[in-house]
Amino acid sequence: MSSFRVRPRFKHLLKGDQAKIEEKIHEAVSDKAEFIATRLSGHLYIKIHPDEQHFWSPQLDLTFEQDEENVIVRGLYGPKPTLWAIFFFGYVVLGISTTFIGMWGLTRWSLGMSSMILWAIPVFVVLAAILYFSAQTGQKLGAQQMFDIHHLYEETTGDKIEI
Repeated sequence: MSSFRVRPRFKHLLKGDQAKIEEKIHEAVSDKAEFIATRLSGHLYIKIHPDEQHFWSPQLDLTFEQDEENVIVRGLYGPKPTLWAIFFFGYVVLGISTTFIGMWGLTRWSLGMSSMILWAIPVFVVLAAILYFSAQTGQKLGAQQMFDIHHLYEETTGDKIEI
């Protein structure tokens, strides 16, 4: 699993019926005490049991799609949706702020006025780097749990899946 991928994903083709495959994976997760599963139509979320969860605990979102005699399973690893939203919102705020400060500062500079506000752009870049590296650190802290979830999926399907 590459450390540069923020939310690793995979696509897996299985032969069989979608409902049976969903049920098989759901039962396998339910049999393990360290995991919990939430099942919606066409979706299965595999999470770490709340007793073992920490701030950076990952989850696996599986989507199922029937394609003739095969089922396409798409997996997406990531943090809890609220944590993902915090990071996304942080990047959006930094990007919009950088754009507006850049426009304002360059306008002032082109008019011959003081454009000291442009010094905020390197600060925003540093903040974005800090945000990125904190996400990478969190991903490393949750790596073992991510491997555990992945190995559970591989054991259940009987296939080796590359992420």
